[in-house]
Amino acid sequence: MSSTDANPIPKLRAVETTPVYQGGRTFILLRDPLRLADQQIILPQEISPVLALCDGTRDAGAISAALAIRYGQNISPVEIDHLVSALDDAHLLENDRFLEAKEKALLDYVQAPFRKPLLSGISYPSDVAALREFLNSYLEKLETNPKPKSIRGLVSPHIDYARGGHVYAQVWARASQVIQEADLVVILGSDHFGEDDPLSLTHQNYATPYGVLPTATSIVDKLAKALDERIAFNGQLYHKAEHSIEMAAVWLHHMREGKPCEILPILCSSFERFFKGGTSPEEDFLFQRFIDTLRSAIADRSAVVVAAGDLSHVGPTFGGRPLDFMGRARLKAADQELMERMCSGDEKGFYEAIRLIENRNNVCGLPPIYLTLRLLNPAQGEAVSYDLCPADKQGTSVVSICGVLFQ
Repeated sequence: MSSTDANPIPKLRAVETTPVYQGGRTFILLRDPLRLADQQIILPQEISPVLALCDGTRDAGAISAALAIRYGQNISPVEIDHLVSALDDAHLLENDRFLEAKEKALLDYVQAPFRKPLLSGISYPSDVAALREFLNSYLEKLETNPKPKSIRGLVSPHIDYARGGHVYAQVWARASQVIQEADLVVILGSDHFGEDDPLSLTHQNYATPYGVLPTATSIVDKLAKALDERIAFNGQLYHKAEHSIEMAAVWLHHMREGKPCEILPILCSSFERFFKGGTSPEEDFLFQRFIDTLRSAIADRSAVVVAAGDLSHVGPTFGGRPLDFMGRARLKAADQELMERMCSGDEKGFYEAIRLIENRNNVCGLPPIYLTLRLLNPAQGEAVSYDLCPADKQGTSVVSICGVLFQ
């Protein structure tokens, strides 16, 4: 792709950006959240401003000029065209090539017998025996605790098991009896990239190394009718590459000793639109229809609701300042307030505590936890685990996670 004929370069899509450190330099790794192509692009951090300038209004010459004026960088239009071609090959631009690849990927996804586990063999073993041993290694370290029979829901992390396995183990072990007796598990997961799709449904089944967890398609249909099918399924391709639901589904299948049960996987996107618009999710008509319909649909089921969400993401890895001792103390205090709101069943207070600081701590679990609290209302919770997980080698970035049970 070339823009030397003064045609604007297509807008860069919302992509995953991860800092990479090598040889004393910082690079930015770009990846497609939909995994439409195998390519990954790595840019030196100093030229990353070019990405913000790919907004669909400028050609290569205009971007080159803007870089020189704003950042004092001398990058020629030809060099920018080379970068744009790489972005295009990776389907990271909003153009016809991306739309064609997305349409094909969606068709492949819906026609497959199940959603393949994204992180099998990466974050956890793909072999059943090895996976069982791996997850049991966390459970075996726990003290014996009562397993309440009245649990209706829980908050589970979606961080990798290597960092958060002990927290997963504590919350899923305490819920094990109810999980084993459930005939439906609703899993509300953070959607890290589907910003334009408040809720994303799918008819697709979820596979784990233990087998296939069938999706409750009859409930999916009821929700789709209530929400409008175009809204309900517009973002369903994000299920393919989003890990949040998968990380809970594996523990669910493990605690059921490999026995399947119906699940209802729902991705919940960012609440940034409420922060910017000055509105509240409580006032959102779509959410009210969703809650009313889902409550009715699961009323006669032995259902458990799982919010698959992490708490705060703080430090340089997430665009913030390095976290020191005092910063950790402040973060723990902020997280403690959120967990107290959860345990009192206060979804309004939970949301407001995050809104008042404009989600400065990047709580990605806000949407699924908020909706779980509304769905279970009235609810009382018990915080069973909490931890800060490292997010960089320097120890200056962390992800906080928790386990909460709701009755």
